[in-house]
Amino acid sequence: MFSQNNDLGASLYKTWSDKEKREEIARLVEGYRNGLPIGILCKMSETIAGSRKRARSHLHALMAPAERQVAIQKESGGMQIVVKELLQ
Repeated sequence: MFSQNNDLGASLYKTWSDKEKREEIARLVEGYRNGLPIGILCKMSETIAGSRKRARSHLHALMAPAERQVAIQKESGGMQIVVKELLQ
């Protein structure tokens, strides 16, 4: 089912403006605040932004430092590396 299009919408997000990307990532941040797992927030933010560096910039603008630190501390395992890279 997913083998033909496993890019999580990356091809669509490439057509979006930076403003549209920021707004979508802001919706994901709100989702995180309402229970969305931080790993999903981070991976989708990276996909939407188009790179880890741009996702990091958006997340730093949308989340307070204390909120980012709490998210890092809650995560464990392999996903913690990704979360740290994006939120620290």
